[in-house]
Amino acid sequence: MDTSSSIYRFGPFEVKTCAQELSKTGTRVKLRGQPFFILELLLSRAGEVVSREEIRQKLWPVDTFVDFEHGLNTCIKKLRQALCDSATEPRYIETLPRLGYRFIAPVQVSVEPAPRTSAAPAETIPGFAPESKPVSVAAGTVNRAGKNGPTRSRLLHFLVPTFILLAAVLVFNVASRDRLFALFRSTKTASVAVASAPKPLRSIAVLPLQNLSNKPAEDYFADGMTDELTTDLAQLGSMRVISRTSAMHYKGASKTAPEIGRELGADTLIEGTVQRAGNRVRIRVQLIDSATDRHLWARSYDHELKDILVLQSSAAHDIAEEVQGKFAPAQVDIPRINKNPVKPEAYEAYLKGRYFWNKRSEDGLKKSIDYFEQAISQDPKFAAAYAGIADSYSILGSDVLPARVASSKARAAATKALELDPTIAEGHAELALVEFYYDWDWVQSEQEFRHAIELNPSYATAHQWYSYYLSAMGRFPEAVEEARKAQQIDPLSLSINTTLAGRYRDLGDFTQAIDLSRRTLEMDPTFVPAHIALGAAYEDQGIWAQAIGEYQKAVDVSQKSPPALAALGSAYGYSGNQTGARGVVSSLQAASKSHYVSAFDMAVVFAGMGDSDNAFGWLEKAYTDRESQMAFLNVTRRFGRMRSDPRFADLLHRMGLDVHPLS
Repeated sequence: MDTSSSIYRFGPFEVKTCAQELSKTGTRVKLRGQPFFILELLLSRAGEVVSREEIRQKLWPVDTFVDFEHGLNTCIKKLRQALCDSATEPRYIETLPRLGYRFIAPVQVSVEPAPRTSAAPAETIPGFAPESKPVSVAAGTVNRAGKNGPTRSRLLHFLVPTFILLAAVLVFNVASRDRLFALFRSTKTASVAVASAPKPLRSIAVLPLQNLSNKPAEDYFADGMTDELTTDLAQLGSMRVISRTSAMHYKGASKTAPEIGRELGADTLIEGTVQRAGNRVRIRVQLIDSATDRHLWARSYDHELKDILVLQSSAAHDIAEEVQGKFAPAQVDIPRINKNPVKPEAYEAYLKGRYFWNKRSEDGLKKSIDYFEQAISQDPKFAAAYAGIADSYSILGSDVLPARVASSKARAAATKALELDPTIAEGHAELALVEFYYDWDWVQSEQEFRHAIELNPSYATAHQWYSYYLSAMGRFPEAVEEARKAQQIDPLSLSINTTLAGRYRDLGDFTQAIDLSRRTLEMDPTFVPAHIALGAAYEDQGIWAQAIGEYQKAVDVSQKSPPALAALGSAYGYSGNQTGARGVVSSLQAASKSHYVSAFDMAVVFAGMGDSDNAFGWLEKAYTDRESQMAFLNVTRRFGRMRSDPRFADLLHRMGLDVHPLS
């Protein structure tokens, strides 16, 4: 019996087969599952060609639902990444087209004894062990015995049932790729475990699709395809689909599937590639169990660019059907999304628009509108492009553009999107936001928010915006719940984490509000809204030094944005620093000469200073201009000194609200 384990050394790397461990100059390199076993196979045959068919037979059992070609290519890619190797100029792994692979670097092989264990190795089971060496079982160990050991018949009586049980387990566990490869290693004992029932899969993340065009300028296309596949998949079935913004954190990352799954809270992952050639597009996607890094299923899709929406919806439908039909505890009816063909030029402009929209900067949003308008000029019936315009104007409203300008353009675009496609969740969410922020139609806006969430339960932004609405209505526990749902879908979103911190503050849970704001700033110390949210949590408790410190950071990082200045000026006023507050008023007045400054921001500073007349004057202007911040007038603590004034109740009455008591 061979109880040894091979150690392979090449370049700065060392591979220990028994421990399934790859290290570089003594530091472990993460490489598990199939990529590791492929490396071990290539090392054991260094200098020889190992055919793709041989790899398939050893690592891809016939009863799994895996596209072998795509799965193998992905494994080789991961292996090369771990070794810092190149496919075009290989130092370690050479590709022989249509044949297989060869390990080309010099390899040193040594053997280390395997650790002794108390379990009987397979070679000692009767029928495998040499008859000249009888076996003795005593005190839970297996030892060589002489004449005093038990008889062979007693051994057979004890061990044959064990052998039968192990054989049965082996038969029923052949689908395990890790165990399968162990059977092919002649120098080691096979280790077989009882297969457990498949666990329910309740969440999925689409990782950034890889651009195979070798043109970095076309990254927008792969990113856009990732975004659209995520959106389509979210409309199918009952699983939670992780938002695109969180998944995009892993673009170009080298983290393992289990690491990504834990960080995103996703049971399964979708990874794949996009290849564009002229007016044709090929997408290859594969489904991975994040806990085990096991490939569950894969498929390729090849369409003309004009049929790209059909391609996306087909892929989303097949993925949802595969997950729910084969791995979920109960099957459900999964409707297929019906989408009309779109002109290639229009779709390309739309993807560029989404690419810039996701930057969330003022410049990026303005560029996104240009591209969405280009898409519409190419295809006037392209509903998603109209929804994109509404998205962009909603974000630009009040802080960058006057509310009336932003709201009218957002409303028109959202309405047109819904005329063309009544099932587009983004259109309903945008219309709800316009009705909430600018129309103050409280009943209709809630209905639209709910409808958007019904159409796409995994649309994190709809949950986030609905939490704004619930907070403005004083329904704080419900608002926290909606913000939590948004965070579960988009756990790495700076904006959504900041929103949840704000909802905790509304509820009076300052500990969680402060903790979450700090954790958000750990992800990005330059994220201005998180500094403002942290400052507000201190301000609501009367901890003025910390509040002013955070507001000052927001002012510095944002280069004196009006909302950050208004927060700082209010805190100065309430803390008794009238000089500082007047300085902020001067800064806002100077900024208004070159940039839009909302009347609401001006009112906030005067309220902090205790100047109710000026504060109400600016609030009247904000009311006339239909500024979005007015929707929160009933719940903000910054107007606490003015709430008993009859003018405050009159303002709320004209907005269709009653004075809400603050907690």
